[in-house]
Amino acid sequence: MRTVLALLSLALVTACSPSTSTNTAKAAAESPEPSPPPALTAAQKTKLLAGLPPAYRTADLDNGQDRFAICKTCHTTAKGAGDMTGPNLWGVFGRKAGTEPGYAYSDGMKSLGVTWDANSIDRWISNPKAMNPATKMTYIGMQNPKDRIDLIAYLKTITSPPPA
Repeated sequence: MRTVLALLSLALVTACSPSTSTNTAKAAAESPEPSPPPALTAAQKTKLLAGLPPAYRTADLDNGQDRFAICKTCHTTAKGAGDMTGPNLWGVFGRKAGTEPGYAYSDGMKSLGVTWDANSIDRWISNPKAMNPATKMTYIGMQNPKDRIDLIAYLKTITSPPPA
């Protein structure tokens, strides 16, 4: 069922521009595929989620992974992975919007003045154009609040270094 949902999400996605395959090929050619990090233990995931607001601490990470399928069409998440149509999301929590090195952000993103945390990411993925009308991102948004919570919690576990 998860595979069907992921494939359906990919088929319905309108989030990325036609240049995705070009950017993906460019990223793959410019940087070797980074090794996937070792899987986090349940305790490590719990520790990472403890740094988020309470609603995220009990999120359904499997649902978050399913929801993230749409994001993967434009974003990479592994440390050292190249950019695609969108920037690499490794280390996104705590990063100022528009500052991922090497990514060609729009002037609107560079001047957004937001540091990414659970709340700002939630606002962003609910409706990017409402937060930044000049964004190049064509993603229309995720309306279901529970899906956003699950996705953000999952994102935290795949874009953050393992806790000590």
